[in-house]
Amino acid sequence: PPRPGTEGPGPEPERLQKALARAGLGSRRACEDLIRQGRVKVGGRVASLGDRIDPRRDRVEVDGGRIPLDPALRYYALHKPRGVVTTARDPQRRQDVSAFYPSGPRLFPVGRLDRDTEGLLLLTNDGELANRVMHPRYGVEKEYLAEVEGTPGRRHLTRLLRGVSLDDGVASARSASTVAGHRGRSAIRLVMTEGRKREVRRMLEAVGLPVRRLVRVRVGPVRLGRLAAGEIRELDPDEVRELLRR
Repeated sequence: PPRPGTEGPGPEPERLQKALARAGLGSRRACEDLIRQGRVKVGGRVASLGDRIDPRRDRVEVDGGRIPLDPALRYYALHKPRGVVTTARDPQRRQDVSAFYPSGPRLFPVGRLDRDTEGLLLLTNDGELANRVMHPRYGVEKEYLAEVEGTPGRRHLTRLLRGVSLDDGVASARSASTVAGHRGRSAIRLVMTEGRKREVRRMLEAVGLPVRRLVRVRVGPVRLGRLAAGEIRELDPDEVRELLRR
C-alpha cells in the first residue's frame, strides 16, 4: 500500500530535536545530544542542530535505524480471535479483522494468520515496516504456542529444527521446545522466521503432532501479553523502532 500523506500540502517544517522528542527518543536536550554526537541522519546526511524537517517526507535515522515521524503513520497490535479471517474481503462473508480496526487512517494486516489460528497480528499503514516484518531476509521472529495431540520427543523436536519437507519446500523452526503435557496432549513452543500459508500446522502434522490449537504470542519485540481476544493496542515507540532496526 502507498505510504500515507504523500499528497496535498505537508505540515510546517519543525525542528529536528522537537520531532525526535515527539517520537519518544527522550527530552529535547537528550535529542540535541544525539544530534551533536553525529548519530542522527536526515536524508542520508549527518544532521546538525537547527535543522528543520518535513516529518511526512524526510527520512530520519538514528544509529542507522529509521525513526517514523510522519504523524499519519499508525502501528497496532491486535489479538485476532479464532474463527476470524485476516483478509478484508472474504467471498464467504465470514467475519474479518477489519471489524476490530480503530477509527482513523486505513490500516492493513502485517502478514496473515489463518482462520483457525489466534493471537498477535500487527496492523499498520507503514509499508516499509510491514515489509521488514514479513520478508524472510530480515529474520524477524514469530513465536507460537501449539497444543498438539501426542507426546513430543527429542525425535520430533530435532526434525522441526533440521527441517520438514512440505509440498512447497523445506520448512524449519529457529527453536522448538516442549512446554507441558497432560493426558495425551502437549504444548510446544516454536519460533519461526518465515510465514508460509499454514506453515506451523503443516510442519507439526508432518512430524505426527496434529494441532488442536495454535496461538501466535510474539512478533519480533512485540508480545501478545495479556491482550484479550478482540482487543487492540497501539505499539509503543520502542517496539516500532526495534521492528524497523531489524
